Amino acid sequence: MTLTDFIINDIQPVSEKETIGDVQSIFSQTTYSHVPIQRDGVYVGSLAENDTHCYNANAIISEYNQGYEHFFVRYETSWLDVLESFAQHGCNLMPVLDQESQYLGYYELEDVMSFFNNTPFIQEPGSVVIIEKGVLDYSFSEITQIVESNEGKIWGMFISKIEQDIAQISIKIGRSNFNDILAAFRRYSYNVVSSHQEDTFIKDLHKRSKYLEKYLNM
Repeated sequence: MTLTDFIINDIQPVSEKETIGDVQSIFSQTTYSHVPIQRDGVYVGSLAENDTHCYNANAIISEYNQGYEHFFVRYETSWLDVLESFAQHGCNLMPVLDQESQYLGYYELEDVMSFFNNTPFIQEPGSVVIIEKGVLDYSFSEITQIVESNEGKIWGMFISKIEQDIAQISIKIGRSNFNDILAAFRRYSYNVVSSHQEDTFIKDLHKRSKYLEKYLNM
């Protein structure tokens, strides 16, 4: 199953020649954050539920065209970019257009999240390791080499945060010797942000051995 299998077309864009009341009626029957609007059969943007309830129900939609939010994704857009678009626009309905900008339908946020939850990044057994390094210093090829040279299998990897020229990378790794992988990342000057039981155990053991050594030398 591909993401495009989740395109829904039971709601067509509302003509901007209709009234605000027509849009308010749709919101009263659904939980959607936005409703798509069209002009002469062409998608021109979406109206947000919060804004619409402040408008005059008897007014023509086009009178409020300054309130249109111009977001959409293409049919070919990858699921990760679709998910990013949802996050950027704070919506739960995302219009889908083809290359000729014809309206094809929309995605629901819940369906896209369900698609994400069924990817190997979530479904396959393993652990998420979060590391960070300067944005000009990290390398995906180097990260892959570190993991695979220590008999790890990468199920997914993405930049989860960038702040003050430091990139934070989240990696889903199949079951392996995490101690070796974490140690290798540190040797390559990556800061390991996430905490792991095996890693914590080694640190605790090292701390206790230092304490015992100190005690024996008293």
